[in-house]
Amino acid sequence: MKTQTSKLLRLLALLTIFLSESAYAQSLQVTGTVADQNKKPLDYATVALLRAKDSSMVKTALTDAKGEFQFSSLKEGGYLISVTSIGYKKAVTRQFTLSGNVRVFHVEPIRLEAESRNLKEVTVTVQKPFIERKADKLIVNVENSAVSVGSTALEVLQKAPGVSLDKDDNIALKGRQGVLVMIDGKQTYMSNADLANLLRNMQSNEIESIEIINNPSAKYEASGKSGIINIKLKKNKNFGTNGTLTAGAGYGKRYKSNAGLSLNNRNKDVNLFGNYNYSNNKRYQDMQIDRINSGTQRDTYFYQWGDSERKNQNNNFKVGIDYFINKNNTIGALVTGYINNGGELYDNSTIIGATPGRTDSSVVTMNDGNYKYRNFSYNLNYKSVLDTNGQEFQVDLDYSNYNGSDNTLYDNMYYYSPSAANGVSELLRNKTPSDIHIYSVKADYTYPLKKGMKLEAGIKSSMVKTDNDFQFNRYLGSEWQNDPLRSNHFVYDENVNAAYLNFNTEINKTTIQAGLRAEQTNSKGNLVTTNYVVNRHYFNLFPSAVISHNFTDNNTLGLSYSRRINRPSYDALNPFEYYLDKYTYNQGNPFLKPEYTNAFELSYTFKKAYTAAIGYNITTDVITEVLLPNTEKEALYQTNQNLAKQISYNFTMSAPITFTKWWSSNNNVNVFYLGFRTPDLNGQKLDNGKTAFQIYSSQNFKIGKTTSLELNGNYQSSLIYGTLNIEPQYGIDLGISQSFYNKKANVKLAVNDAFNTQTQKISSAYPGLSYTLNQKHETQVVRLSLSYRFGKNEIKPSRNRSTGLDAEESRMKK
Repeated sequence: MKTQTSKLLRLLALLTIFLSESAYAQSLQVTGTVADQNKKPLDYATVALLRAKDSSMVKTALTDAKGEFQFSSLKEGGYLISVTSIGYKKAVTRQFTLSGNVRVFHVEPIRLEAESRNLKEVTVTVQKPFIERKADKLIVNVENSAVSVGSTALEVLQKAPGVSLDKDDNIALKGRQGVLVMIDGKQTYMSNADLANLLRNMQSNEIESIEIINNPSAKYEASGKSGIINIKLKKNKNFGTNGTLTAGAGYGKRYKSNAGLSLNNRNKDVNLFGNYNYSNNKRYQDMQIDRINSGTQRDTYFYQWGDSERKNQNNNFKVGIDYFINKNNTIGALVTGYINNGGELYDNSTIIGATPGRTDSSVVTMNDGNYKYRNFSYNLNYKSVLDTNGQEFQVDLDYSNYNGSDNTLYDNMYYYSPSAANGVSELLRNKTPSDIHIYSVKADYTYPLKKGMKLEAGIKSSMVKTDNDFQFNRYLGSEWQNDPLRSNHFVYDENVNAAYLNFNTEINKTTIQAGLRAEQTNSKGNLVTTNYVVNRHYFNLFPSAVISHNFTDNNTLGLSYSRRINRPSYDALNPFEYYLDKYTYNQGNPFLKPEYTNAFELSYTFKKAYTAAIGYNITTDVITEVLLPNTEKEALYQTNQNLAKQISYNFTMSAPITFTKWWSSNNNVNVFYLGFRTPDLNGQKLDNGKTAFQIYSSQNFKIGKTTSLELNGNYQSSLIYGTLNIEPQYGIDLGISQSFYNKKANVKLAVNDAFNTQTQKISSAYPGLSYTLNQKHETQVVRLSLSYRFGKNEIKPSRNRSTGLDAEESRMKK
């Protein structure tokens, strides 16, 4: 490992020297300023550098607060500059020539004349497509989507190409789990179950877009073997006082409602902002399990069915302030949080027999649960722009406290013969209080080198403390008594220290990025009740590299590599048993190790719109959710295990098509192979795999200037994931949007899963285990949403930042 690391570092050093010398020999620079007729600098004016011979575009830039702009990494030749800005006439400079004699060419000051026409009579409509493909990411623009109206963030995420959810709402990208989910560039540090709850309780009207990053650079957290999904929340970008009111209602098998308010007040020195969203939802679910327990002397047949109703009342909020000390320095504070309450009532019946269809005994279970989740996060941040060349420094201090409580009462009735009129009653309950404290500090620095090169560096340290006290009680006689065999107190502490270095350069038509991230981890899992401690200390290097070459303006080829880690979620480490009934339960695994992935991708882009990519991923010690038999208890239980290896091949293709002015389409195809290998899983060798595919298509229709219609369809073929054989899933969503009052008011109507086809069907892919599981969520839902924007609408970009808690909070419950 040390030899490979030293070779990598020497290679990066030689590459940096070579690129620096090459870029210095070829790169030229152009600078200038833009102002109005009164010589007042104009910020955010669009500046285009054009070739003089044919007026073709070379590069574009935006002016800064001083009206200044800069172009780097240019070749010798003739150029001219075009400048545009809303409310001003277009300006074009005289032709000028760049040569090696002058490394930096200063354009004469450019003046823009104000437009004489009345802007109130001009309507400018710019609507982003639902799906955008960038060089390093895929973007799903939720804000203007009619089919996303009234949906939760989890439901919106399912519409993203290549994203899927399993029966427990674990998120997978291109069929592979282990995705790092971030919110506004922040790691959430939440367990899989908590993250699913958070996204289930977040409304779509809070979301601006979803970014899918397959091979992130060293600047990002190394967590997430399958890549990063970044959910960007809406931010108000206007001067003055303005805001948005929203309200919505929906119905499937149960009623749903939501409402929200966002406010923003911004002037030259201070930006105050905040939002609050409330939702009250009910969800229904059916489930059937048919399985065989193979014993040493005979087989036992189980048929189980049940339904549940889950109620959620959710309150999400954000309050913040940015103070602009001067043009180059900003300090800010942010408080975010949620207060979520709810409950779930689950009716479950199990018939047990020695042969199929025979009833020897049965169990009827009523599970009555309630939960409370609280999270408050505090952020203090500072950003300094050190010069006009792009040198920046920023620091974030973060603290987050999460408090959760899940309580369930199990009312079991056992009938030991088919003719029994009265059963034997058993009352059980569990209490699972959880307390998590997260501390984080991070600093990032950007330094532009000569001739178009850029160096990024940063450090981060986080400390996570979790405390879970699982209490399992039996009702004996006339009082509740603790069951010491099932109760336990689990404390988990984790400290991660990280540093990264990322280098970017552009040589002619080739863009190169190379980075290295180092992370040192210290963790301690303590089963307090049994005094069993699991200590781990490990250090890892995570290299990443991207090279992209533009053969022509319409043809780009890219190659990327990254090494990543995926640490176990907190609930996966927790050893407690959560019961559906006596014969079906979930159990944590405190011995889970982190998994490591090496990911490679070759991509091609045509006309900056059509893309195709081939990827290969290999993961060792892969953390996999498995369903296994417990022959002693005649039970089926779910847990997480480290399998030896996962191999994945994938091919993706994206094709946006514009048929007419009123009809456009986005289409994505993902074909992938997943293979799992391990020599010993519960006494059995596992070696399986299967090729699968996913298809997603979005059709967008404009009906007049204020009405739009959307139709989205998706299909996922059958696939194998570890011990699970998952049957095909598919669905169609419809939506229509109508704007009023100069587009300040909007009404959207959506039907999700219009034909009620989305059902999860799972069977065993584990040797010697036979079962089938059918699970039907409440997916067919009709939703109506209203929104109204008020206040001033002078567009002014606001600061978009992330805090240091993103990676850690993604591993908690929400």
